[in-house]
Amino acid sequence: MDPSPPPVTITDPADERLADYRDLRAVEGGRRRESATGHFVIEGELALQRALRGPRPLRSVLLTPGRAASLTDLRAALPAGVAVYVAEREVLAQLTGYDVHRGVLASAERGPLPHPADLLAGCRRVAVVEAVNDLENLGAVFRVAAALGLDAVLLDDRCADPLYRRCVRVSLGWSTVVPHARLGPLPAGLGTLRDAGMRALALTPGPDAVAVDAAAASGLLDDPVALLVGAEGPGLEPATIAAADHAVAVPMAPGVDSLNVATALAVVASFAAARRGWE
Repeated sequence: MDPSPPPVTITDPADERLADYRDLRAVEGGRRRESATGHFVIEGELALQRALRGPRPLRSVLLTPGRAASLTDLRAALPAGVAVYVAEREVLAQLTGYDVHRGVLASAERGPLPHPADLLAGCRRVAVVEAVNDLENLGAVFRVAAALGLDAVLLDDRCADPLYRRCVRVSLGWSTVVPHARLGPLPAGLGTLRDAGMRALALTPGPDAVAVDAAAASGLLDDPVALLVGAEGPGLEPATIAAADHAVAVPMAPGVDSLNVATALAVVASFAAARRGWE
């Protein structure tokens, strides 16, 4: 017998039980919702499965009939008391403002962000992200952080919201699991890292940067360490690079001057993980 609560069928897109999902594109248009609402929306089965491992309580789940029938195991894994609603795809489109072709949505509590100093107190290695507003890139940063054993992601005041729906989806739900906090403007925020005993390494292709293999061999990537990355194109601000303890580069073939921000983080974090035996 399926132990999950029976789903409730909704036929009216104006039903107040679905208020969390209404006009998602209009509500999320600014990409920064942290102070606008107490909830965020998860899209897709994989992201929802991952979010179930995280600390943020679910408020409800919204499925198309086909997905409700095929995801009985997922429904059974939901915490007690989480409402499951079912609506046709056309109803979801009217409700959300776009075609929910994956057929899986969920609403979860944001909760308060931790103070960066409190978060860093339990960390040995973190990513610090400056001015990354591309949602796909930010989601990929969280996925890399999870894959390569980073304890948390610290964001400056210009970064997009990692709990924005598209960012959650691209991260496969890891942005709901990997802890994050707002560090404030950089380079001033580097003081918080140093107070926590972190070595700040700026990832940059600059000519004075230490090659990543040499940085790993010399111990620069050893814990406790913060890996700083900047926005696609401009990279880290010159002032942030200058304020970091060291600059680290990924050597590249002639004629290539940069990597995607998440890719650069992955390369450097891989060297650090190999150095510590992939623990």
